[in-house]
Amino acid sequence: MSLFEDNRYRWRETYFVQFPLENRPSADKMRQAISTVGDQIEVTEIRADDEGNFESMTLLAPDNFAAIDVSFLSGEEVIEHGIEFSQEIESLGCSGSDTGRAERLREYDGRFDILHFEEVGDSDDDEEPNAVLDPGALLLVLETLAELTSGITVDPQTGTLM
Repeated sequence: MSLFEDNRYRWRETYFVQFPLENRPSADKMRQAISTVGDQIEVTEIRADDEGNFESMTLLAPDNFAAIDVSFLSGEEVIEHGIEFSQEIESLGCSGSDTGRAERLREYDGRFDILHFEEVGDSDDDEEPNAVLDPGALLLVLETLAELTSGITVDPQTGTLM
């Protein structure tokens, strides 16, 4: 189940981790990688294809008032987005190692979509919650997934590499 269907969470932002498809992890490796982050993140649901390759998972980080949906994509759409991100990043005048990383995005054919949600509780109103969303869990997940896949994290809202 997507967190979009859960009234206790409100979507805040999306990030991508782009990587070579050959580095796609199994569901077991994803669970192991997230378990190294610490006790603050709980895997509540994980899905795999028939070969055991990772498809999607839902993570909860109650201490951070956050939750995260991670899903896997591959194919032409991922490559096209990689080319677009690369061009956008290069047009912003990146330098040094970011130039090489932006160029590699053009070749990557696998991607994790990481959707960050804020826990707002059971309230149905649109009031801002009293708790403050902490991005710490999100940053740890992004770093862990990029390291696991030898990938690159992209903030598509700003067109920047992380």
